[in-house]
Amino acid sequence: MAVNRDDLFQTIKFHQNSVVGVPGPFDCFLTLRGAKTLALRMREHERNARAVATFLAGRSDIEKLYYPGLPTHPGHDVAKRQMRGFGGMISFIPTGGAPRAKAIAKATKIFSLAESLGGVESLICHPVSMTHGAIPQDVREARGVHDALLRLSVGIEAEADIIADLELALKT
Repeated sequence: MAVNRDDLFQTIKFHQNSVVGVPGPFDCFLTLRGAKTLALRMREHERNARAVATFLAGRSDIEKLYYPGLPTHPGHDVAKRQMRGFGGMISFIPTGGAPRAKAIAKATKIFSLAESLGGVESLICHPVSMTHGAIPQDVREARGVHDALLRLSVGIEAEADIIADLELALKT
């Protein structure tokens, strides 16, 4: 027992049983080990995302770009006041609609086509055909999830490699 009050113990026990939120010893070890390098990984995650966002901002075949680290982002001033960095997540809408967005997502080599956030590896997601596919189109679009939207979780690979991969995929 981790507490000295039976009522608190019973509450914790109930939540552990119903939510199954109890990590095993190895999970705890991995969490502690990962925490030691978290700041370094986040710094690279953000640095690479800023470079990718700058690269995408300079392209004429990008209709919309969402990254709070860019001064052109509508929430930039709020993000600047509230955050020390702007993270590693970028969303964008390429010209050419959903067919081109899907082709871009499939053409990347460094970016894996997957649903996840903030890992060390770069990921690309087409939300309409992956994470948001079950949501009605009118609801998705009202929330900004359009058919051609792509979401990037920029990893910690070499910046030049990440940008080169996107540049080649955008030529599809």
